[in-house]
Amino acid sequence: MMIREVINKFKKYILNEKVYFKEWIKEKENIDIGFLKAQIDLFSYKPKISIVIPVYNVDINILDDCISSVLKQLYDNWELCLVDDASPNPQIREKIIKYSETDKRIKYKIRRENGHISKATNDGIKLSNGEFIAFMDNDDLLSPNALYEIVNVLNRNEDLDIIYSDEDKIDTKNKRSKPFFKPDWSPDTILSQNYVCHFLVIRKTLVEMVGGFEIGLDGAQDYDLVLKCSEKTNASKIFHISKILYHWRKVEGSTSQNPKAKGYAFDAGKKVIENTLVRRGKEANVNMGASLGTYIVEYNITGLPRVSIIIPTKEHASDLDQCLHSIITKTDYENYEIIIIDNGSKSNELVAIYEKYSGMLKERFKVINLDIPFNYSKLNNTAVNHATGEFLVLMNNDIEILTPNWLELMLGYAQQSHIGAVGIKLYYPDESIQHAGVVLGIGGVAGHSHKHLSKKDHGYFNRLIIPSNYSAVTAACLMVKKEDYLSVDGLDEINLPVAFNDVDFCIKLLEKGLYNICLSQVEAIHYESKSRGKENNPEKQQRFSSEVEFMKKKWGDALYHDKYYNPNLSLYNEWFGINGSIVGRAYYEFTSMFKKI
Repeated sequence: MMIREVINKFKKYILNEKVYFKEWIKEKENIDIGFLKAQIDLFSYKPKISIVIPVYNVDINILDDCISSVLKQLYDNWELCLVDDASPNPQIREKIIKYSETDKRIKYKIRRENGHISKATNDGIKLSNGEFIAFMDNDDLLSPNALYEIVNVLNRNEDLDIIYSDEDKIDTKNKRSKPFFKPDWSPDTILSQNYVCHFLVIRKTLVEMVGGFEIGLDGAQDYDLVLKCSEKTNASKIFHISKILYHWRKVEGSTSQNPKAKGYAFDAGKKVIENTLVRRGKEANVNMGASLGTYIVEYNITGLPRVSIIIPTKEHASDLDQCLHSIITKTDYENYEIIIIDNGSKSNELVAIYEKYSGMLKERFKVINLDIPFNYSKLNNTAVNHATGEFLVLMNNDIEILTPNWLELMLGYAQQSHIGAVGIKLYYPDESIQHAGVVLGIGGVAGHSHKHLSKKDHGYFNRLIIPSNYSAVTAACLMVKKEDYLSVDGLDEINLPVAFNDVDFCIKLLEKGLYNICLSQVEAIHYESKSRGKENNPEKQQRFSSEVEFMKKKWGDALYHDKYYNPNLSLYNEWFGINGSIVGRAYYEFTSMFKKI
C-alpha cells in the first residue's frame, strides 16, 4: 500500500463523523444531574436569564420540544419570553398561552401583524427583565445543562458580557450530527463567518446599549448584534464554553438543513460586515466567500509603507530564481525591497541570479552574506537589522507566489493595529495543503492545520476558504510590523535555530495581545525544506529533540490549550477530527500501518 493511500484512508476514517460523534457523545456528555444540582446550590451568583424565542408558524410538536427543553433546565432562575409573530396557525397562540398558564416564568406577546424575526425578537427583549438574554429559535433544543454552564462560568467571572457555546444539528428524529467545535473569540474569523451563532447569551444592558436587533437585517440579525456588542466590551469579557449546549434543528426550509433556503440571509450578512467596517472607520472591500455564509474582507492599504522581503538562501539557484520571479510578476505594489541573506553559497550560478535581480530592482535588491552553520533564526534576525521597511516579510527561498496582489492583501491586514503575524495558504507541489495556519499541541508542539487535504477542500467549517485567526503561522511566508518583530526580540536564535522559531515568535505576539491570522485567499506553492533537507541524521534529530523540549518547557500547558482550536478536537492529526479515546485508538492502528510500509 502506498503512503498516500494510507494517508487518505486514515483521513477518511478519522473524520468519519457518524462513527466518532456517536462515541464522543457517550464518552463526553455524561451529565451527573445530582452533582450539577449540588453545584447550583453552591453558586453565590444566580442571575436571572431571559430566554427570548420569536415564534412563527412552527410545527406544534417541534415547538413543544423546544419549550420542553427550557423547562428541563437544571438551573431554574430563568424566564421564557415567547413572541408569536402573527402565525397563521391559531394553535400556536393557544399553545403559548397554555404554557404561560402552567409556569409563571413563561411570558408571551401575540403580535397582530408579522414583523419578521428582528421585530419579534425585540419585542421579546422588551418583555424580559433578566440580567442576561439568551437567544433561541423556535424549533431548536437546549441541552439540560445549558443554563447551568452559563451561570457556572459567570460564578468564576461575573464581569463577562458575552458567552457562547459549541453546537450541533438535530433532525426531527432527534438524531444528532455535524458538531461545531468553535474557537475562542477570534475577531477576524468572526468577520469571515458568524461562527458564534448558537448558544448565545449577552448581558441585557449591552443589548439595550446597541439598540437590540436592527430592522432590515433579517437572517443575519444575530450576526449584527454580536459584532455591535463586541465593540462595546473587550475580548476578556467574551467567553466561549467548549461544550455542545445547543441543538440546531434540521427541518425543511431551515438554513441548518439547506443553506440556500434563505439566500437573503447571506446578502444581509455581507451588509452586516460592511456596516461594521464603516462603523469602525475601516476602508475595506467585502466579497462573498466560496461557501454560503462566508465572506472575505480585504483591507485597503493606508499610505505607502515600505515592505522588506527577507529570503535566507544557500545554493539552489533555480529555486531562488523561481521564488524571485514569482514575487516580481505577482506584485503590483512597488514600495518593497528584497533582502537575500546568503548562508555561504559558493555557486557562480547564484552570483548570476543576484546580478540579474540587482539589475532589475536596483537599490531595492540587497545581498547580505552570513557564512555560519545553518541557523534560520539568526539569518532572519541579521537581515532585519538591514531592513528599511516598516513591514517585514519572512520568506523561504522555495516559495512560489500564486496570487496576484498578494503583498497588498497581506499588508492590508498587517496594518491593522490588532494584528501580529499574517500568514498565507501554502500548497505542496501536488496542490494538497501544506500550511493553512498552525495549531498548537499537535504532534507535541504544533502542526499545520488541514495538512494534506485537497486544494478543493473547504476545511473544517470553511476554515480553508476564509481569513481565520490561528495561534501561529509559518515563517515560510509571514508578514509582520518591524516594530512588533523587534519588540519580541525576533526569532530565538539561541534555543530555536531551526524548528519552531516561528511558532515561538507567534506565541510571543499573542502574549502582547495581538492576533495572528492566515489569509486563505493568498496562495503559494511551498517546495518544503528543499534547501535545508530533511531531519534524517543523528545530529539533526538531536537538535530537533532539544527544540521540542525547549518549547514544552517554555510554553508548558499553553501548547495544549490553543484558543483558536478546541479541546474537543484531536491533537493526533491536523484534520480537525473529534477528540476521544476511540480516535486515539484509530490513530495508533493507522500508525502501525505506516510502520509496515
